[in-house]
Amino acid sequence: MSGRGRLACCAALATLAASCALLPLVDPATWLLQAALLTAVQTGVGAATRRVPLARPVTVLAQAVISLLLLTVVFAREYAPAGFLPSPAGLQHFGTLFEQGIQDVSRYAIPAPLTDGIRLMLVGGVLVIGLLVDMVAVTYRSAAPAGLPLLALYSVAAGLSQGGARWLWFLCAAGGYLLLLLAEGRERLSQWGRVFADRARPGAAPHQPGSIGGPALAPVRTGRRIGVLALGLSLVVPAALPSLSGGLLEDVGSGGGGGGNKGGGTVSAVNPVVALKNSLNQPQNRTALTYSTDSDDEELYLRIVALDKFDGAQWKPSERRIGEIPNPLPTPRGLGPDIRTRTVSSTIQASDAYAQDWLPMPYPASRVQVDGKWRFEPEGRTIVGYDKQTTRGLRYSVDSLSVQPTAEQLRNAPAPPPALQREYTAVPDSLPSVVPKTARKVTRGAKDDYDRAVLLQDWFADKGGFSYDTEVEAGTGANAIADFLKQKEGFCVHFSFAMASMARTLGIPARVAVGFTPGTARGDGKMEVGFQDAHAWPELYFEGVGWTRFEPTPTRGTTPPYAQPDSPDTDENPGEELPDRSQDDQPSASPSPSDRCSAQEKRADPECGAAAPLPDAGNSAQGPPVGTIAGVGAAGVAVLGLLLLPMLLRMRRRSRRLRVPGSGPGGPDAVLAAWHELLDTGWDHGILPEDSATPRTAAARLARIGQLRPDDAEAVQRVALAVEQVLYAPAPGAAPGIADEVRRIHAGLRAAAPRTVRIRALLLPPSTARLLWAARRRARAMRARWTRALTRPRLAK
Repeated sequence: MSGRGRLACCAALATLAASCALLPLVDPATWLLQAALLTAVQTGVGAATRRVPLARPVTVLAQAVISLLLLTVVFAREYAPAGFLPSPAGLQHFGTLFEQGIQDVSRYAIPAPLTDGIRLMLVGGVLVIGLLVDMVAVTYRSAAPAGLPLLALYSVAAGLSQGGARWLWFLCAAGGYLLLLLAEGRERLSQWGRVFADRARPGAAPHQPGSIGGPALAPVRTGRRIGVLALGLSLVVPAALPSLSGGLLEDVGSGGGGGGNKGGGTVSAVNPVVALKNSLNQPQNRTALTYSTDSDDEELYLRIVALDKFDGAQWKPSERRIGEIPNPLPTPRGLGPDIRTRTVSSTIQASDAYAQDWLPMPYPASRVQVDGKWRFEPEGRTIVGYDKQTTRGLRYSVDSLSVQPTAEQLRNAPAPPPALQREYTAVPDSLPSVVPKTARKVTRGAKDDYDRAVLLQDWFADKGGFSYDTEVEAGTGANAIADFLKQKEGFCVHFSFAMASMARTLGIPARVAVGFTPGTARGDGKMEVGFQDAHAWPELYFEGVGWTRFEPTPTRGTTPPYAQPDSPDTDENPGEELPDRSQDDQPSASPSPSDRCSAQEKRADPECGAAAPLPDAGNSAQGPPVGTIAGVGAAGVAVLGLLLLPMLLRMRRRSRRLRVPGSGPGGPDAVLAAWHELLDTGWDHGILPEDSATPRTAAARLARIGQLRPDDAEAVQRVALAVEQVLYAPAPGAAPGIADEVRRIHAGLRAAAPRTVRIRALLLPPSTARLLWAARRRARAMRARWTRALTRPRLAK
């Protein structure tokens, strides 16, 4: 390899070494491998063009063009002709991703999730720094000033990071820069020959011939001085840069949501897609909020923010004015006096782990009592903090309205105001045509906006074949919704974004709300909301009712009563019987009611008009036929069995687990089966299992949330200790009383739980979902075996 080639490699290594300072900022760190690959290609292009040789500006231009092509392939392939050629749509996508990356950086705690926007900023930034270093150090052959881009890269990373091993990343950056200086010095010496003597300083010691280790030349000394200066500045500059702070959906606004010391100004946009996904995928469902309420239903969603601006690539809140919190809050927009409402009072306590500057509260709130620096945004009816105010450890009270419209009121809602209609039905031209086409297809035959909304909701939640999966990528760009409609799997963000977008194409004003589902009931009567309860749902506007919640996400949340499919309307035409037009054409052997009594007699005597028995049935027994009785009885037994099926399956599974054969009483298999039974028992009583928790952690959590008595809590710990011995001890001992311990804990959980929880645990135990999952896995395995069996003869031919 030539000296110039070695210098180019050292320049790339110096760039990647300085990039290591960014590793603590993002998790996972897979972006660095991608950046290294693209930097290697960029360096190779520079080395190839310098060997031609080409003019220096042409070399730099060639590297820049190749870098743009590489970024297009990685980030905007779907917008590029031939998959790699830049286009206006691709450049617009870059701008969208860059904007998203800026918002994500300002919002997330360290380490931030690797969103597409952050990944573009990291990989693209490393490529730009690599191009500058290669241009200065290799193309223009001046390695010392190349330390300035490396200094900028390290300084940004060090300023954003929080403590830790910043000195290690400094050593990496400094080592890369010194390596670059050394390579540049050797490259110069290889071209100008060796230095045999130094006559620059009188009285200097004579230099031995054939050595290259003598005093440095002036250019090398200058480079070392610049290097020392740059390394010194790299220790000083980071102190002047701000650091990220922590929390879900944090720093979503400018200056914490408001500008100025008094919290005036505007609240800026936020894209909570990745934050939602990360909350749902957390290994432990840490507590975010606890609250008590006088509401007697289970539909108390805690709303954080409304996303009302749709640009085709993402939903986000518009920039709005904020001001003082009025007392009381103004009447919700569009809510009429004829709609039934009820005031609900709630007291909410945020945990120390939950810190962000939007206040979760039921919608629509009518009065808020909160201490701290908070402001009110009237359009979305949200409370936003300013001057670094967050919810960490905050306790506050909220009065809200439980709005209870009827389906008929929603169906007869008048047209919304024109200004609201224009703003909340706007969709960009970049929205794929499959979105409005699918919306029209799903709502075909609907007569009004309410029917269209219910059809959309039911299609997503039940009839469209969609499945709930938090591992699916959230997706960005105009094709994200189209991809979701095709793949039919995603989480709440996909369902809410898709339904709101489709509603807008149908002319229904729509937006997306982000917050939390009601959470889980505790033994003390309070509700506990975890980070995994984060949720998004669409809100559709109906004049006279206002913004109305719908629930399209399957297996998440609850469907409001007004949004459930219609049942037959018994109030329509009460008591009126339509004439049977077939009576004249299809005579019956039995007399009709009109042949036996008048209308007045029929109203006076319900038995009047009943069909008389046939002439040949005079000696038959009274009452309905035996076949009818048997059929009705069998149907009743079948319905009863179907209703009791979850309970029966759960009882059977509990019985089998607590008497496992094969390993003896208290053997390893019996201990593990009893442990699984204990976790499912907690699940049935509202304590969701955490697969990542250790047995002791799970036992402590079960005892705490289940409000167990001390002796029952000790029994839980004994079961956990037995499980740990089975899992980790070389020769685990027997636990003969393990089944009795589980039965005792079951009784303790049942005694501490509220009545509704006990009834649900008995009749509809949630843990029976494991049986469905097991059946689904067996079906997939059987399908795979059949597929292999059918394709093997084909392959043999």
